[in-house]
Amino acid sequence: MSDNVFDILQERGFIAQCTDEEALRHKFATEQVTFYIGFDATADSLHVGNLVTIMAMMHLQRAGHRPIGLVGGGTTMVGDPSGKTEMRQMLSPETIEANVQKLHAQLNHYLHFDEGKAIAENNAKWLLELNYITFLREIGRHFSVNRMLAAEAYKQRLERGLSFIEFNYQLLQAYDYLELYRRYGCTLQMGGDDQWGNILAGVDLIRRVEGATVHAITYPLLTTASGAKMGKTAAGAVWLDPNKVTPYEYYQYWVNCDDRDVEKLLKIFTFLPLDEIRRLAALEGAELRQAKQVLAYEATAITHGEAEAKAAEAAARAAFASGGDLSAMPTTVLPRARLEAGVGVLEIFAEVGLTKSRSEARRMVQQGGLYVNDARVNDVEAVLTLSDLTPDGILLRAGKKRYHRLVAE
Repeated sequence: MSDNVFDILQERGFIAQCTDEEALRHKFATEQVTFYIGFDATADSLHVGNLVTIMAMMHLQRAGHRPIGLVGGGTTMVGDPSGKTEMRQMLSPETIEANVQKLHAQLNHYLHFDEGKAIAENNAKWLLELNYITFLREIGRHFSVNRMLAAEAYKQRLERGLSFIEFNYQLLQAYDYLELYRRYGCTLQMGGDDQWGNILAGVDLIRRVEGATVHAITYPLLTTASGAKMGKTAAGAVWLDPNKVTPYEYYQYWVNCDDRDVEKLLKIFTFLPLDEIRRLAALEGAELRQAKQVLAYEATAITHGEAEAKAAEAAARAAFASGGDLSAMPTTVLPRARLEAGVGVLEIFAEVGLTKSRSEARRMVQQGGLYVNDARVNDVEAVLTLSDLTPDGILLRAGKKRYHRLVAE
């Protein structure tokens, strides 16, 4: 394997698109690159989907490069239309500021701002002070409306309706890149592949305003083998905040992944050497569970620390041991087509007899008493799909001890 961090990212499956592969490889080999990724403050926690970008940042940081963790206190007030079918809910300035503080604290766990190893920034610092007319004259004149409308993010939304406030988002994100270039010499922006158009707008703006060449890298938007979005379960998003998803639930998310996803997830969500990952991914049958346990332990340790990972592993072993032979567990067979269409959680818990009715199931969700694959169900509208199937089926639990297993055929 190459020592160049560009090749490391490529071999692990982090790179979907980039501006200039050879130039980036040369930059990483010959200079310390200051780079950034932006996180809008739409919630008070990041989730597993964000972890792809964070892991890439950690790889670059380990190779000696300097990350900027930009939280969008300003851009969150506008809302990014990329990949969204409708306009984001508008949050109050107070909520956004509280979210910014929490996201910076979470990013600090991975990037260590407090040790001077990375830079924490909030784009509210420069965006909220902008003079609108001056901004239009100095920045807006560099943007072609025709080109913006041709971008996939805007094309999708034009059919449903695109607000003028959202149309400004690309300009603001491009301006962020320009601002970070001027303040810190930042020459690389990274993000999900749905951000490609927005990031290129920043590359182009810096070229036009400063006459400088800067770069872009995007990551593939990860989905599971069943087609589900990475980091989504019947219980909702897999949050990185232990108060939202406990370390044990987090561990269970990884250990219950689809067999077909093990190698991909080990490459992206752990720092294990590729030779070791290939060895683990080659395991078959019951032995493949060992690879999943390694994945779950490593991923949990990165986010929650070694002690919590060990505790989650021990708890999982105890639960597995007390569960005994799965064939002895009450089991219901569902047609695959029914799961493919989606089955409401309230409906299925009542149907298999774990609750007396849908209304009892609703009450238990509200009280935190229903679990799917050991993850607490927080949403009464939650739906089970094929993405929730594990090699052992789908494990339903009501309270502490009442279990039922679903299998598909």
